[in-house]
Amino acid sequence: MKVFVGGVAAAFLGFLGIIIWYDAVFRFIGGAIPLILLMGGLMAAYLGYDEVKEKLPFPKNRETTEPTAGNDTRLKEEAERYKQEVERLKAELEKTKTS
Repeated sequence: MKVFVGGVAAAFLGFLGIIIWYDAVFRFIGGAIPLILLMGGLMAAYLGYDEVKEKLPFPKNRETTEPTAGNDTRLKEEAERYKQEVERLKAELEKTKTS
């Protein structure tokens, strides 16, 4: 109840203040609108830039487009290990099927 009464009183005083100092209030609002538009526009541009940057077809870094010799060798070794693991698991599966 106290919050409600305080809210009504604050709204009434705010309304009274707008009526009494309407010139200053509208000057303030008139000066605040360009600042709000500027800040909102900058925020929207920043968020839009991040979204556009993610959708661009360009590579994120050089490693994805030009694999180095060391990186290429490491990837081949890893692929070979996975192939061996798959063959081992296939053999194990066949062994369990026949048992």
